[in-house]
Amino acid sequence: MNRQLDEDDLLLINALQIGPRLPWTAIGAVLDRHPTSLALRWEKLVAAGAAWITSHPVGDPEQMSLSFHDVQCDPAQRRSVVQALAALPDVFSIDECHRNRDMMLTVITPTPAWLAESVYPLFDRIPGLTRYETSFCTQLHHGADSWQLGALNAAQRKKLSQLAGNQTAYRGPLPPAYGEILQVLSRNGRASAADIAAETGLHPATARRQLQKVLGSGSLALRCEVAHGLAGFPIICQWFARLPAAEHSRTASALADSGTLRLCASTTGPTNFTFMMWLRSAADIMNTERSLGERFPALEITESVVVATVAKRVGWILNRNGTAAGNLTVPGKAWKHGVS
Repeated sequence: MNRQLDEDDLLLINALQIGPRLPWTAIGAVLDRHPTSLALRWEKLVAAGAAWITSHPVGDPEQMSLSFHDVQCDPAQRRSVVQALAALPDVFSIDECHRNRDMMLTVITPTPAWLAESVYPLFDRIPGLTRYETSFCTQLHHGADSWQLGALNAAQRKKLSQLAGNQTAYRGPLPPAYGEILQVLSRNGRASAADIAAETGLHPATARRQLQKVLGSGSLALRCEVAHGLAGFPIICQWFARLPAAEHSRTASALADSGTLRLCASTTGPTNFTFMMWLRSAADIMNTERSLGERFPALEITESVVVATVAKRVGWILNRNGTAAGNLTVPGKAWKHGVS
């Protein structure tokens, strides 16, 4: 699929970004479309790899470990290194670039110990991977699960947000099948309790109860993804900066107001603040930096990196045009019992 998404596609995807699991009847009422037509349109988008709904673990730094890794490799073995990294379940995303690193990885593990004991040894055994450096996320200000296309009007967004906010909160221990349910939702974020029962072997009533607990726990994020190029955002840029710690939250809030922010995090390492945006043209890179310089003089940008290719996004292997290839690595055995 190489065509740009049309207006109805964008409206549907935007609705699912707000309420990934909302019934088609609810979405149809807000968009003034027949539910069956919406379901068929969604099936076509998924089949084409243009959009998909997935999930991933979330939690604060005291509950889990989110880390970013700059990777260098032998140019002659670049493809094989990408393939080897993409096969690792704990490597959730791989962005290829051509600056001071060959790839930027996003890794999510239950603890830093799991990263050191289980992930680094796998990195060390990959032929052609010559160097990697790690920065830990100390605060995630903004994640891609909250990014939206902006195709809906304010009234539609408000109504969908109200409908999506009806999920009952759950504060108890995560259910025994958390890891299995997370894996099913990684493949299909709209999977029903019956789907989960069929894939896990749980009794349907048990699957329904445990699914409700997982969804209400706040331990995972559901997100409707879209092929960035087809959505009109061919440029992906990530910036690395230094910023006084007292300014991080205010700056992150201002960046979120731009509508193009996909990631913003405080980190360890030589820089302490990073953010990524989807942009409509290369000219937007300079415009963004000029605007930030005027508004936040304390923000010292040390590097901007244009992503050449997204090889993997939240477990999903992508084609070079940003569409989903149809295969993914689901969260591995590290998440058998969930975030503690």
